[in-house]
Amino acid sequence: MKRTGKPKPATPVFPQTVIAIIWDFDKTLSPHYMQTPLFRYFDVDEQQFWAEVDALQEAYRREGVHRVSRDILYLNHLITYAEHGLMPGLNRKLLRKLGAKIEFFPGIPEIFHRTRSMVLRHPEYRRFDIRVEHYIISTGLRDMIVGSRVGDQVDGIWACEFVESPPPPGFLHRRALFDEHRLNPHPQVRQLAYVIDNTSKTRALFEINKGTNVHPEIDVNAYIPHEDRRVPFEHMIYIADGPSDIPMFSILNQNGGHTYAVYPPGDEQAFRQVKALLEQGRVRAMGPADYREGSPTDLWITTTIRDIAEAIVEKRRAALRERVGRPPRHLSPPSNGSSRGKEKPAPPDIFTEEAGNNGDG
Repeated sequence: MKRTGKPKPATPVFPQTVIAIIWDFDKTLSPHYMQTPLFRYFDVDEQQFWAEVDALQEAYRREGVHRVSRDILYLNHLITYAEHGLMPGLNRKLLRKLGAKIEFFPGIPEIFHRTRSMVLRHPEYRRFDIRVEHYIISTGLRDMIVGSRVGDQVDGIWACEFVESPPPPGFLHRRALFDEHRLNPHPQVRQLAYVIDNTSKTRALFEINKGTNVHPEIDVNAYIPHEDRRVPFEHMIYIADGPSDIPMFSILNQNGGHTYAVYPPGDEQAFRQVKALLEQGRVRAMGPADYREGSPTDLWITTTIRDIAEAIVEKRRAALRERVGRPPRHLSPPSNGSSRGKEKPAPPDIFTEEAGNNGDG
């Protein structure tokens, strides 16, 4: 017999039950720039270093350089310091070691575990496999983040990386030459391997959105319908500290995401900066960079997670109602004053309040 009715819906690529909390790093998770322990280790004047970085753009232009990427100038200047002996032996292993000295705002890293477990403990959220993932997208140094107390607490990190031993000319045909070069007993950073600036941060956002970070076979530039993306923008929370994050704020605000700006407690200048972002509609909310349980910022994050989770639950319930057919029903026996074959009343829908508790809390 030929079947009739609606065509079977296509199977979605992802169930879209992930809530992604995405963090900036400097002045968001940490009250200082992450490079501070690096300057202390080499006894380098931090203020002088950043003053030089600020002046590099004009110095390059005097040499005839037409365009300069401001966000990566400091990376080249670190390499220059290493090459000139002011940071001798600057390498990736040392960066990870110094990452352990990075200081964090109150409540970090505890909030990572607390938000995950909050969702996992909820019977209804667990039933629909809802979970929280944490990501860091930073223009800072990936090795320092990995070596810090948050390095093993997050699900992914986008940040800048160095190369210590760039392959020499001819390495494709002289493998031994490359191996000898790579096994240098005194490694030092020499080139940039991966660079992310405040604009290209948005690419990382799309990698999370489309699932490229979990499934590398998915090209971030490939067209993927909204319903097939791993983490919809409306399931994302972005937390950062200032105007440099406007590209990220804009993408999420335009696509139903959740944005929050933080400032160091007691810092009036930083407060005014994020207050201006709120007044301009750049962010949805703002609060102090205090992530301890019960703080205003913690309450905003946790209630927003619950709001997203409830929306996911409702969407999954609706999908079940739409795609799961009703079971066959018994026909009532004929009786006086009734039509033959009259059906019994349908049992209550398992998703309506009349059905009562189904053992899921």
